[in-house]
Amino acid sequence: QVQLVESGGGLVQAGGSLRLSCTVSESITNFNAMGWYRQAPGRQREFVATIIRSGVTNLLESVKGRFTISRDNAKNTLFLQMSSLKPEDTGVYYCGVGNRNPFTYEYWGQGTQVTVSS
Repeated sequence: QVQLVESGGGLVQAGGSLRLSCTVSESITNFNAMGWYRQAPGRQREFVATIIRSGVTNLLESVKGRFTISRDNAKNTLFLQMSSLKPEDTGVYYCGVGNRNPFTYEYWGQGTQVTVSS
């Protein structure tokens, strides 16, 4: 069973930065796609960022220029670097890995809370 554990969330003021990490229980080279979703209070979970096997990335339009997705294969870890954070970025951030397509995943972590204060 594939397990994912997110870390790095917390409380930050608007304009600040956070780096989220997601450690996977097996080699991340086993997966065709990895990425991040988030869920704000009272909202549906939404796509944030993905990286596919080739290294090509895709990001939600509202986070382009502020967020960067990356990975460290040696550490089985996925990252989301978040800068210039806004209150609307607040939510629980979930990482996922899979093989179906770049925007959906078969395995998910439990999430890490990000709160951006104004």
